[in-house]
Amino acid sequence: MVKILVTDPIHEDGIRMLKEVGGVDVRTELTPKQLLGKIKGYDVLVVRSATKVTKDVIDAGRKLKIIARAGAGLDNIDVQAASARGIKLINAPEAPTIAVAELVIGLMLSWARQLPRADASTKQGRWEKTQLMGSELHGKTLGIIGTGRIGRAVGYRAKAFLMNLLAFDVGRSAEFAERTGGRYVDLDELLHESDFVTLHVPLTPQTHHMIGKRELGLMKPTAVLINTSRGEVVDETALVEALRKGKIAGACLDVYEREPPKGSPLLKLPNVILTPHIGASTAEAQRDAAVLVAEKIKGATCK
Repeated sequence: MVKILVTDPIHEDGIRMLKEVGGVDVRTELTPKQLLGKIKGYDVLVVRSATKVTKDVIDAGRKLKIIARAGAGLDNIDVQAASARGIKLINAPEAPTIAVAELVIGLMLSWARQLPRADASTKQGRWEKTQLMGSELHGKTLGIIGTGRIGRAVGYRAKAFLMNLLAFDVGRSAEFAERTGGRYVDLDELLHESDFVTLHVPLTPQTHHMIGKRELGLMKPTAVLINTSRGEVVDETALVEALRKGKIAGACLDVYEREPPKGSPLLKLPNVILTPHIGASTAEAQRDAAVLVAEKIKGATCK
């Protein structure tokens, strides 16, 4: 019988499907040291983002055949060590698409209509109606860096607001351009022309700090940067400087170079909207992630 260890909370529908594959142990309280001792008896390890699947864990998992992450990336898994062992890696990049896309739209609306400030001031007994002059998304230009599943989903929704779309990606989607009327341009043009810039790229050596001092300097002083991808895609030191000096108007961030961003100067800046990496945190996305990885595990073990 296939033995499956689940070390992070996943939706019960996923657990139910995994039980059709084999014996399932849900142990979400394990410390890293306890995981090293526990993993040796299992064929499949299922995690989300909390469990760090290091080389030591992989080496200790002598029977491991599959490591699955109920989420989009594989950032918390030593992919090289797993590949060297011939361990199959499974994830669910499809699951958070709608959740993240809707968060991006929510962040743009929150910025444009000053919703965090409006909420806070009204609750404090102030009536700042005249001070809270906002702007509309209609007619603004949104620059989308990365037109994979999430980037395209953002574009489709932004088009409903009658925004103008610019896109940058090494691979271009003709269907996306035709459906949205968006134009693929080079990165510098996108940064120079956009009112909002949203990032939807994986973290790789090529994308690490792809938005730095030079790139921020190309943006309009009225522009807003949105990052719901990975924190390390943006050079936070350069971003803080740009925000303080008014090189750009603001930023909406769901991800950070260090999480949580304890002590970060971003926390004290007035021209940022910050959320605690909640892009995929919807009930629907979490269920989809669990079910998708369970289906893929079932498919892999039944061959």
